[in-house]
Amino acid sequence: MKLYQPPHIIDFGKLGESNIGYLSVAENKNLPFEVERVFWTYYTPESIVRGRHAHHETEQILIAVTGRIIVNTDDGKGNIQTFVLDDPSKAVYLPPNVWHTMQYSHTAIQLVLASKGYEANDYIRDYDEFLNIWGSK
Repeated sequence: MKLYQPPHIIDFGKLGESNIGYLSVAENKNLPFEVERVFWTYYTPESIVRGRHAHHETEQILIAVTGRIIVNTDDGKGNIQTFVLDDPSKAVYLPPNVWHTMQYSHTAIQLVLASKGYEANDYIRDYDEFLNIWGSK
């Protein structure tokens, strides 16, 4: 089984100044994987919790382009983390071996960089199955 980095914040930095605006850059050379898929979510009601899954293989980087996203991760071994994304120059890295949920402010737009194209069988949507595969069960 491949060893993955734990969930962590990636700081892309920002170029510019407050009077002209900012630019942040993500390139394959400064990412932990090559990007094969990009998708985004938006207009998610604040009462909705999304995610509730892990992956067999896909790694992801989540960016709050606008608004705020609260990302909770669980590696099945007792390591639970909460990340608050509210700065578009920062992102959170999610390895496949992490159960994750996201809750959004209504204005949040989430951009996701993924290491693999969409494959339904890559998703682990049952928490007990996740624990059997990746956890300490």
